Amino acid sequence: MNSSFGHLMTEATRLTQAGDLRAATALIQSALGAATPSPTGATAHADQGDVIDVEAREVPHAEPAEPAAGEQFLPGSHTGAAGTRAYKLYVPPGYHQGQSLPLVLMLHGCSQDPDDFARGTGMNEAARAQGFLVLYPAQTKHANSSGCWNWFKHNHQRRGSGEPALLAGMTRQVMQQYGIDARRVYVAGLSAGGAMAAILGSCYPELFAAVGVHSGLPAGAASDLPSALAAMRGGAGDRPASAPDSPPTIVFHGDRDATVHPRNGEQIAAAGMAAPERERGSQGRAYTRDIYRDAQGRPRAEHWLVHGAGHAWSGGRAGGSYTDPQGPDASAEMLRFFFANPRA
Repeated sequence: MNSSFGHLMTEATRLTQAGDLRAATALIQSALGAATPSPTGATAHADQGDVIDVEAREVPHAEPAEPAAGEQFLPGSHTGAAGTRAYKLYVPPGYHQGQSLPLVLMLHGCSQDPDDFARGTGMNEAARAQGFLVLYPAQTKHANSSGCWNWFKHNHQRRGSGEPALLAGMTRQVMQQYGIDARRVYVAGLSAGGAMAAILGSCYPELFAAVGVHSGLPAGAASDLPSALAAMRGGAGDRPASAPDSPPTIVFHGDRDATVHPRNGEQIAAAGMAAPERERGSQGRAYTRDIYRDAQGRPRAEHWLVHGAGHAWSGGRAGGSYTDPQGPDASAEMLRFFFANPRA
């Protein structure tokens, strides 16, 4: 994040604290619109007053790669009480009806879409190699003009309500259609998608066996624009202990993330658990990994702090936005963690 953007966010925070939410929102959207040109070169301005967005780097339009024999990347949609959302579903080669495979739900960040997120994370290639399905919901501009999942709105943070209910319903629809192994259903996301992944794990622990949060925030970190800005800038404050039935969670966060403060990642992983085991290593970039265990000694959370990384998917592919190809490979590590934690 550049220094001018940081100054604008500081001023927006001051306006928020002064109670001038309209001016604060206009300033944020002006800054973000200027930072993110549209494909035609025009400046994009949001018209919603409660959008939380982040800086994105533009990537050249990439034609989809030729599919391998037998694999499919299928469009679809799901309708629930909160509306309709399109999705893309990756089905690996060799899948046949009645085969019980795992499913990974992948929630993109602001201004992204399923194709961009699939390219950037390389999750389809991993699914082809390891044999699982990947579901990529698409946020609509009608629901959020910057394409963000609405993690910071109170009506999108509860079981049976808003986007969590819609995404859970979409997941169940795909599970039924494709005979998914119900013990191996997982959710991961980046930024706003990471925050929504944390919410889904909290709201639907019987559905999602494990959760991956990249550059995101804890469930319930905010309920409106001022608290969202505060959480993004400095963490969500004191967090309650994880519920006993909360899914195991793996967290990735860059220690130079100037969009979502790295303290948020630590708060997700450490909620209510004892001091972690710590290791340090290097996979392209140096990292510190903390492993948290429950009272029975079982690993319940991993926190990967990637040194020198910003607001981007660690180990991602250069063909997608919000990626840091230097590593470590967040996709590979999340899948390792997921498949080691099937639902009991």
